[in-house]
Amino acid sequence: MVADLIRSKPADEALEILSVMPRKGARIIKKVLESALANADDNPSIDVDSLYVKTITVDQGPQMKRWRPRAMGRAYGIRHKLSHITIVLDEF
Repeated sequence: MVADLIRSKPADEALEILSVMPRKGARIIKKVLESALANADDNPSIDVDSLYVKTITVDQGPQMKRWRPRAMGRAYGIRHKLSHITIVLDEF
């Protein structure tokens, strides 16, 4: 849901949207977007002010499997699901 809001938006506008959104995923996607902008800033042939979010995908990643003790000596499985976030920026 958060990724759909910033798709095809200018990068500065996408950062503003993510900074006021109360969802947990917005903070994580904002960090990834800031990282992508910092990487683009290192390239002298790219104008950072003219970048927009071309594509953004959030895919399922690996699962960490853990066990937690429960009553009467039993074990309870915990699956910690992870995801892959990919942001592609392009110039207008």
